[in-house]
Amino acid sequence: MTMPGVPPVPAGRRAQIAAGVRDSFSAGLGIFPLGIALGLLILQAGLPWWVTPALSLAAFAGSLELLLVGMMATVTPLAAVALTVLVVNFRHVFYAFSFPLHLVKNPVAKAYAVYAMIDEAWAVNAALPEHEQSAPRLLAMQIACEAYWVGGGLVGVAVGSALPAPVKGLEFALCALFTVLTVDAFRSRKEIPSALLAGAAVALALVLTPGVAMFTALLLFVALLLGRHVLTTRRAAREAADA
Repeated sequence: MTMPGVPPVPAGRRAQIAAGVRDSFSAGLGIFPLGIALGLLILQAGLPWWVTPALSLAAFAGSLELLLVGMMATVTPLAAVALTVLVVNFRHVFYAFSFPLHLVKNPVAKAYAVYAMIDEAWAVNAALPEHEQSAPRLLAMQIACEAYWVGGGLVGVAVGSALPAPVKGLEFALCALFTVLTVDAFRSRKEIPSALLAGAAVALALVLTPGVAMFTALLLFVALLLGRHVLTTRRAAREAADA
């Protein structure tokens, strides 16, 4: 039985897959241009064109890949690369707490869901009610997002090969996409307190550890969320007891 005014989950597997592809459209509008930017940056850095699809398939993490382009071009030591990967992608550990990996039962499919758990996939899924989520819909959305990324990179390589001069300012597109996805996720879940806690965590991290601000901000944000959860639970318990 479905709730009044709430659309039911598509019954068939094909319908769920189609719904997942539709879910990916909003993120795809940002992922595809970012893929183009990656392809352009790789060519402008003097790297061979095949690095674009190879890097996209091996890492599949937009912010990290854009950083790795510069590190590869300057032959950065592996230790520095490893530390950068840890700091930049450490946020994915926290995504797993709310990402519905439990819906995916097949081990191979679950491994792919973990591999493709990017920022955009998390944000798109966060906007879906729990009763509308399913494994086919989730996987279809993730596969579509990766197709946008790899396809955009190949288009960027083709465009970059035809351009007479390099294009500057492409890195800002990533920041703009994250901003839009964050605002949309908070607005759909009405999590203004969480947004304020995130801002406080970032501010403290920039003051305390400016060199590794992202890593510190993530840890502080988790601590603040846990504190908020404890306070909310105690308040609810007191209200229930008073009633």
